[in-house]
Amino acid sequence: MSKRRVVVTGMGIVSPVGNDVATAWKNVVDGNSGIGPVTEFDASAYTTRIAGEVRGFDAVDAYFAGTDTPDDERRSIAKDFKRMDPFIHYGIVAGTHAFRQSGLVVTDENAGRVGVAAGAGIGGLHTIEGTALELAEKGPRKVSPFYVPSSIINMVAGNLSIYHGMKGPNIALVSACTTAAHNIGMAMRLIQYGDADAMLAGGAEFATTPTAMAGFCSAKAMSTRNDDPAHASRPWDVGRDGFLLSNGAGMLMLEEYEFAKARGANILAELVGFGMSGDAFHITAPSGDGAELAMRNALHDAGIQPSEVQYVNAHGTSTPVGDLGEAKAIRNVFGEHATKKGQFAVSSTKSVTGHLLGAAGGVEAIFSIQALREGIIPPTMNLVDVDPEVAALGMDLVPNKAEKANIEVVMSNSFGFGGTNGTLVFRRV
Repeated sequence: MSKRRVVVTGMGIVSPVGNDVATAWKNVVDGNSGIGPVTEFDASAYTTRIAGEVRGFDAVDAYFAGTDTPDDERRSIAKDFKRMDPFIHYGIVAGTHAFRQSGLVVTDENAGRVGVAAGAGIGGLHTIEGTALELAEKGPRKVSPFYVPSSIINMVAGNLSIYHGMKGPNIALVSACTTAAHNIGMAMRLIQYGDADAMLAGGAEFATTPTAMAGFCSAKAMSTRNDDPAHASRPWDVGRDGFLLSNGAGMLMLEEYEFAKARGANILAELVGFGMSGDAFHITAPSGDGAELAMRNALHDAGIQPSEVQYVNAHGTSTPVGDLGEAKAIRNVFGEHATKKGQFAVSSTKSVTGHLLGAAGGVEAIFSIQALREGIIPPTMNLVDVDPEVAALGMDLVPNKAEKANIEVVMSNSFGFGGTNGTLVFRRV
């Protein structure tokens, strides 16, 4: 059976650098950081007191943005949203924006062929923490009956399905920081092999909560440049000292090519390759071998040669071990092509967004598609003194300033705790 082609017809984003694609993309290209002091709770006792929070976001206003909506419907959604963790808000809004951009109309005839694949790396910690405290203080009778559905990970997918009448596959893959990439890739597979004609896919996260921040601080995983948040995330720089925790969502509307073409959809890009792998190495320390295998699998799936790729949006979290391992893996996969400035470049947009965990792959897929469409490679900010081992690899890391380029094929990497890896490949249509 030949695989069906899969294209992107819509994109939606909620992020520290903007809550719509145009704003987020401009800030990424201009190198405007979304990292700042934590405001969600009192972080004064924490070793890391900065993060990438979502700002200027009202879930109800964002959901209805650009629509003429009756007051009763608005009140109904507002009532629903009061019973949801913020990560669900982010996912619903980003998914709805992607769905609306696509122009797809769900009908009785096609509803069973349109689905959702959306997860989170951690899920409703904000709600879980609050409920645990309430239980301890007031007892079980005071726990909300909406506690479970307001916090479980699959409720981004579930609510998007309900709100938009999508009766096709409804799944929520969870794979730490690879979550969004895996949901996008598996949605692609469902379309390729005929289980669906269209899928909303990606991930969401709200992880700047007291226990999550405390856990990552105890693991010494995050940067402690508290007095200089804009320059704290610095992938591949010799002074990198950990990632920055961030919130948001990134969602794509995927469709089978002929299905999209028949209805006159505006096709943004084609998703041509998806690769996965497992490090089988360590629960937190990444393996360059696993990253390399995921990229090779994605290229094989796409049926393209390494020399056909012009840009890699790297996982690039600003950790000492992870950045070096991924850089070596990229150099191994792309060989001498990786050293040809003007023909190949690598950058990390986490230098301005921070790390959105389960949403990272969705947000970075959007930036990869924008790079493809706009002919602009976003910079790796704060790259002042390149790690000598990385510099020796000879790759263009797009330091501190965006570069113009003719781009036909892009790759986006996502790697997560437990050694779970995912790579997506997009091509110009």
